[in-house]
Amino acid sequence: MSAPRPITIVGGGLAGLTLGIGLRQQGIPATVIEAGHYPRHRVCGEFISGRGVEMLERLGLREALARAGAVEARTAAFFSGRAQSPVRPMPAPALCLSRFLLDELLAKEFQRLGGELRLHERWRDEFGEAVVRASGRRPQPIENGWRWFGVKAHARGVKPVADLEMHASPGGYVGLCRLSGGEVNVCGLFRRRPAAPAPALDELGWLRGNPGSVLHERLARAEFDAGSICAVAGLSLAPHRAAARPHDDPASDRQRHGHGL
Repeated sequence: MSAPRPITIVGGGLAGLTLGIGLRQQGIPATVIEAGHYPRHRVCGEFISGRGVEMLERLGLREALARAGAVEARTAAFFSGRAQSPVRPMPAPALCLSRFLLDELLAKEFQRLGGELRLHERWRDEFGEAVVRASGRRPQPIENGWRWFGVKAHARGVKPVADLEMHASPGGYVGLCRLSGGEVNVCGLFRRRPAAPAPALDELGWLRGNPGSVLHERLARAEFDAGSICAVAGLSLAPHRAAARPHDDPASDRQRHGHGL
């Protein structure tokens, strides 16, 4: 029997690292190429639910996540301005863990299994057989006439009424997620028209919500961890084909495949 063909994975986020771990558990040579480093904060809701939890369990990582400080989220509530839904139990518990800890944990497990991890490196070659694109969505400065961007920070002194809270507003939404050690992850997705003047708000101003809203009151006494504040722009919410080439036009993809927001 011939030896398994080595697989190159471009992108060391959750998808790339878990794929690499799965391949190494099957004895398949794998290399993950990541432009950044570990540990680092990323804009993320920092909770894993549904099939994500099932996949981590299949990879045998559930206990490692618990040791790293993952906590279960069992309840959720939704808010819009002053209106709110009842606090309801989730169909199945979600796992909540900072990406600062999670990505590093997965990277170390991949290396422990014999995977090659190449940091601070960008993929310059073509994508083809035995090369997996796991680098996320391509930046899209304007999506259907809107500019989308995300902001994330960890905070203390916040007391959510549910393990997961979603606060909607006309310009986007902010999610709150309980983490270990009394911290709460505050992560938002926002939009504005390209021609509109930029609001006189810093990153935390976006996350704090509109005055008078439940979100604004919830974060009134929050103490934000300055080292956890991060942002990302040029987000695209439209689905893209995994095999799309870098120079493909996402707008054309949507027209061909009927995708939209």
